Amino acid sequence: MKTKLLSFCLSAVLCSMFPLTGYAISVTTTPATTTQDIAAPSLSTAALQKLNWQPINTNDTQTIILNAKSQHLNEGEIQGPIAAFALPANRGSLDITLSSLVQDKQVYAPNVLVFDQGLRPAAFYPNSYFPYERPGVMSTDRLEGTLKLTPALGQQQIYVLVYTTRTDLQKSTQMIDPAKAYAQGVGNAVPAIPDPVARHTQTGTLKLKVKSEQNAGNITIGQVFSGPVQEPVIVGPTQTTITPSTPQKVKPVLSDTERYFSDAIKKEINNGNIDKALNLLDEAERLGSATARETFINSVKNKG
Repeated sequence: MKTKLLSFCLSAVLCSMFPLTGYAISVTTTPATTTQDIAAPSLSTAALQKLNWQPINTNDTQTIILNAKSQHLNEGEIQGPIAAFALPANRGSLDITLSSLVQDKQVYAPNVLVFDQGLRPAAFYPNSYFPYERPGVMSTDRLEGTLKLTPALGQQQIYVLVYTTRTDLQKSTQMIDPAKAYAQGVGNAVPAIPDPVARHTQTGTLKLKVKSEQNAGNITIGQVFSGPVQEPVIVGPTQTTITPSTPQKVKPVLSDTERYFSDAIKKEINNGNIDKALNLLDEAERLGSATARETFINSVKNKG
């Protein structure tokens, strides 16, 4: 049992090394006809005003269950239960992480429309912006993406609509078998076994995490000055090309600090305290350690 636990933890650490990123471009609001022509849907103001927008504070995490009792929206391609949030627009930039959890090989495929205070569409995140993420030590299989928004001055609230479409419901998400993930992580031969598939459904479980964010490069929601109506910005890849993220420069830690974390990680793994070893790994890498991950992986392999 310990060997299986060690293998899972090692696989989770290795899988966390490959993030995906997106980019933003302007688009029209005409209906999309191909994967290269993704567009925001056109929704009536009357339909939007009828929705119950759930208030969410900054530095808050919410779990939302979408089922038959949830709010519904059936306009054009939008089909079934939706989630609608009202976020504060007077507390600086917002960093919003939306996760849709895979449960029983089923998942809700999210799309997101962001509106300014006047319910005018400002940003559109299609389903392609929320890629499949492998499970980690503290997370399950999921579709996940992060929205970085900067409300324009003078607004009190902005609005976030999460929905799925008729087209999404005809598709599915391919996951990865845990045995394959482990083999890829440690460099072993990948077993020839089929990967599980998650069917897209009208129901599901969402997790929304909101925090204040000061970094530049966010999407501005709303207009500072009056002017012509602007089209919403589409966020995320419109093709299969993935743009690699730019690595952040981290100041190296001192050799004594490296040695301390290395010894501590080895000790905890030898004692079977994987959770403590993972916490030490996170803290070491936060400080800029370049060897803690390798120490963790080698210790787990030797222990197994």
